[in-house]
Amino acid sequence: MAEPRRRGPHGGGRMAPVEKAKDFKGSMKNLIKYIGRYKFAVLVVMIAAAASTVFSVIGPKVLGSATTELANGLMKKIQGTGVINMDAIANILLIAVSLYVISAVFMFVQGWLMTGITQKICYRMRREISEKINRMPLKYFESRTYGEVLSRITNDVDTLGMGLNQSITQIITSICTIVGILVMMLSISPLMTLIAIVILPVTAGLLSAVVKVSQKHFRAQQKYLGSINGIVEESYSGHLIIKSYNKEEETVNEFEKTNDILYKSAWKSQFLSGMMIPITMFVGNLGYAAVALSGGILAINGVIHIGDIQAFVQYVKNFTQPIQQMSQVINQVQSMAAAAERVFEFLGEEEEEQTVETPVDIGSVKGAVEFEHVRFGYNEDKIIIRDFSASVKQGQRIAIVGPTGAGKTTMVKLLMRFYDVNGGAIKIEGHNIKDFNRRELRQALGMVLQDTWLFNGTIMENIRYGRLDATDEEVFAAAKAAHADRFIRTLPDGYNMVLNEDASNVSQGQKQLLTIARAILADNPILILDEATSSVDTRTESRIQRAMNNLMKGRTSFIIAHRLSTIKDADLILVMRDGDIVEQGTHKELLKKEGFYAELYNSQFEQAAS
Repeated sequence: MAEPRRRGPHGGGRMAPVEKAKDFKGSMKNLIKYIGRYKFAVLVVMIAAAASTVFSVIGPKVLGSATTELANGLMKKIQGTGVINMDAIANILLIAVSLYVISAVFMFVQGWLMTGITQKICYRMRREISEKINRMPLKYFESRTYGEVLSRITNDVDTLGMGLNQSITQIITSICTIVGILVMMLSISPLMTLIAIVILPVTAGLLSAVVKVSQKHFRAQQKYLGSINGIVEESYSGHLIIKSYNKEEETVNEFEKTNDILYKSAWKSQFLSGMMIPITMFVGNLGYAAVALSGGILAINGVIHIGDIQAFVQYVKNFTQPIQQMSQVINQVQSMAAAAERVFEFLGEEEEEQTVETPVDIGSVKGAVEFEHVRFGYNEDKIIIRDFSASVKQGQRIAIVGPTGAGKTTMVKLLMRFYDVNGGAIKIEGHNIKDFNRRELRQALGMVLQDTWLFNGTIMENIRYGRLDATDEEVFAAAKAAHADRFIRTLPDGYNMVLNEDASNVSQGQKQLLTIARAILADNPILILDEATSSVDTRTESRIQRAMNNLMKGRTSFIIAHRLSTIKDADLILVMRDGDIVEQGTHKELLKKEGFYAELYNSQFEQAAS
């Protein structure tokens, strides 16, 4: 079986490794610079977070005063020397409630501001990535998967936004809480503070020992969870092949073997992980007992009040919480820095030059194209087109044929300026294509490709994509010229039928007719047809061919085709091999030469006959 697919970072065990940035400092510096325009708002957030924490930390000490007042009143009442001063207790409680209300208000302010800041940053970042995509050369996207690029605009920006929203305020709050609690604990009793702090390294040491032992089991669990998912996925998707080759028993044995290892590693990792909370609680309870004992002795000796013990216990209880939050935030900041690094790396990629100082007017383009000694290689040390020259008159149909890898599609990419030539020149109406603004140049060129691209929307919207300001009548006329009107009207809802995400609710041939209708509507003076009929049957091909004939009327057309029978009527056929034109002429002229073209044509004819 093929190697099973691994699960993502959210699958399986709880201790998935945190992705780290290659240059943490550099990434954080870039991020801080990026959010510089919001520095005043971030400063207000930091002040609000700090204020919220300060007021919250003072609360237990104030409540301790109420406990002391109540205890003193009870003692006086028992001794018969006085009564409980309820007014004093009420005033203390009112002060405590006010402190917590003020803390909540500051917390609301910082949360509201920080959410707004992060969403603005994410909005701006997504917009810049989207604009960047339109300015980037095709070679970037051809060297990476769609998912990798998509991840920048979705996962990375979301991770960055979530990290910013939570980490900044959490770091400030945690630091202020730790410092504030330490100050308040020291103000009550330095001795009790020392006892409470000693407990922390003991807890950390025990937890570290457990983590060290459990880590290898978590790694094994993660590994074999991915393996078992891969086995199940492959068994489900390939069950027909498994049954055909009688491999059911081997598949079950492999599953049981992997499942057994997963069971053992998962049991050990979960058991050890489950021990962490009891260990923390046990050591924490020992700490509470030590604090209560020492506090009781100090209270008996009159060093502290009873309410101070209650406040101190509450501080001890809250002391470990910000430390745990800080450890979580550090992981989040690491992920945020890694996401920021990838986003800024993407935004810093090389761009295409979009405009020139004195551009040629695109209105002058009629369709005359010249290739003058074109030299090109995707890598400069690997030249694939060595010396390509051809002259194309306005309105001519030019077929480019040749074996796979001859450079046919590359010529089209050079004409569209997806890539720039290494030597020579491509001219339109006598002007070098580099003298046109890049976007305007592409407005003069229409394309119909083998891979039909239709989006999730109505048929009307998909055809109108060729020219967004087209009227309904113009869309209908384009569809009729493409021989698509008849089949469209037989569909449910006709032109208003919604194509699903991958347009699988129409056939491949129908998709191609829709893309031809879109190209007819766009009305570009130069057309490029790249293997437009190679993925359909011969009957559908004839319909598409008639539609393409309508499309090519009055336009300069470049036709790339493997089926040589479809380009017999071309005005000029350019035969390419190893990046060069080896023959050129009409279909009849090339057959008479009995050269490379005749060899290609006859081999296809023999295959069709057989």
